Amino acid sequence: MGVRLMVVDDHRLLAEALASALKLRGHRVLAAAAPTSGAAELVVARAPDVCLFGTASPAAPGAFDPIARIARDRPQVAVVVLGPVPSPRGIAAAFAAGAAGYVRHDERIDGVERAMLKARSGESAVAPQLLRGAFAELLNPSVQPDDEGRRLLRMLTPREVEVLVRVAEGEDTRLIAAGMRIAPSTARTHVQRVLMKLGVGSRLEAAALAARTGLLDRAATGITTRGPDAGRE
Repeated sequence: MGVRLMVVDDHRLLAEALASALKLRGHRVLAAAAPTSGAAELVVARAPDVCLFGTASPAAPGAFDPIARIARDRPQVAVVVLGPVPSPRGIAAAFAAGAAGYVRHDERIDGVERAMLKARSGESAVAPQLLRGAFAELLNPSVQPDDEGRRLLRMLTPREVEVLVRVAEGEDTRLIAAGMRIAPSTARTHVQRVLMKLGVGSRLEAAALAARTGLLDRAATGITTRGPDAGRE
């Protein structure tokens, strides 16, 4: 039996793509919407069985406030968070707000569907590897996000930092080029350099990594402690 669900994500294109894939699997999608900040009102009004809640910044202040509102006003709605690999604090914050599950945003559609079905039946839907990673980090703390963000920022030139910020805001190559007054081919080259330096394979992964490590916050506050190649294009 199909699940009545809603898909919300700060990136509308991702929400609509996931909604389309789940429709093909026989599920009834009541809405695919963005951004997540307005999700609570929509979910409370539509009352789906499951809400897939996509976020690139699970550690951001207030990221899960909509989930808390849904849990309070529509406790029968199971919310499954789709996001990057979070810190232990990120997982804890999601479940403390009332989430029923947490799934990596790069999970296969089969995994997302399994999480939906588990959440609808009242079970917690968290991949074992996510829990293992969270517990391992709690027991053996690694580099703090603040330090990691500083390290990554030093790897990028000022122009590449601007490109990363625009990527995180969902701009495509055309918009990046227009906003920075450069050729689309140049913008594409900058994006590829950013992905290579950060060691990720997609723009979404770059945005998620930047948000998780605090790199975006550092860029926004104008921190300029970079490596020797800073300033070179």
